Amino acid sequence: MPVDAVIFDCDGTLVDSELLANEVLVEYAGRFGVPITLDEALECYVGGRMADCVEDMERRLGRRLPDSFVPELRARTAEVFRQKLKAMEGAAAMLDALQVPCCVASSGPPEKIELSLRLTGLLPRFEGRIFSAYEIGHWKPDPRLLLHAAEAMGVPPERCAVVEDSLPGIRAGLAAGMTTFAFRWRRALPDNAIALERLQDLPGLIAAP
Repeated sequence: MPVDAVIFDCDGTLVDSELLANEVLVEYAGRFGVPITLDEALECYVGGRMADCVEDMERRLGRRLPDSFVPELRARTAEVFRQKLKAMEGAAAMLDALQVPCCVASSGPPEKIELSLRLTGLLPRFEGRIFSAYEIGHWKPDPRLLLHAAEAMGVPPERCAVVEDSLPGIRAGLAAGMTTFAFRWRRALPDNAIALERLQDLPGLIAAP
């Protein structure tokens, strides 16, 4: 399938961050009495907007969390990332093998995206081509972040491929009319999404123009 650009999610796609981040979340939320397990957090929050995650935790708790909750959670997560975060297996080799331009479009804040890519050595491959939902005010599954990235790259949506590991991201890719790869997807595959088990297989699945 010929494409002119590839748009990558960051967490759980390029960097192996989802388990680490949700372990921090569950531990920190537990200090406030939020009744949630790691499995529940991974099921409910991966690919979601932080504000929606906090709203769900407050619903479970039955009261509001303090205003300091999110900043402190982000600080704790960043510290764990500095100690443990790694790139996804095959990410660097895959990026080096791609024959088309690529970018990152993530629901995370810009500073988190850049930290994750810098810690894993991937940042130089995306300098100037990092797009955050916080910059445009729209989060996946809304397709507008991916459409914004495609426009910035100068590529029509139908000529883009997107690689996502979460249901909101996969839905955003499909809604944007892009070739959508579901990375390491373990549930029923959404209609028209393409399974991708290994990042290093991606270059062989797309054709440069």
